[in-house]
Amino acid sequence: MMKKNKDTSNLIFSAFLVTAFVICSYFFSILIQDSAALTDHAKLMFTAAVYAVFGLVLFYATRVGDGKQVKRFSLSTLLIMVIPAFYIMMAGIAPNLPFSEQIQAHSQITTFAAFAFGYGIPYTFLSGYELERPRPEETTKPVEETAEALEEPLTDSEEETNEGDE
Repeated sequence: MMKKNKDTSNLIFSAFLVTAFVICSYFFSILIQDSAALTDHAKLMFTAAVYAVFGLVLFYATRVGDGKQVKRFSLSTLLIMVIPAFYIMMAGIAPNLPFSEQIQAHSQITTFAAFAFGYGIPYTFLSGYELERPRPEETTKPVEETAEALEEPLTDSEEETNEGDE
């Protein structure tokens, strides 16, 4: 019963964390867009950074669980999610890259790419939590029994079998 309450409270706290950061990231992006001191590229860079942090927080908020953290490397996530998102973010900032004009014309693309980048980086290297499974009991004989068997002299029939093998 206690585990169920713990899981429910973890999910509720995660939902509040995600909701709070969505609201905060929205207000930060509005604050950045209304800033007169920043250039368009700087505004885009700061907005991308805010949403990349949002993706990172969302990853950790959705990875609630017991057990140990499972580390692994996912090449497919890196190739399909992280590298294209990084390119879209760079093309939104650097005007000399291909498709830069189209990406800069639609700033939402850079925002979504920053979110995918922030979520994809930890997802490439971590997959969540895994409970340790109990190890099955060993079916081999204990060491003491094996040592006793080695000390016993061979019988005549065993000696003949060993000589025949050579």
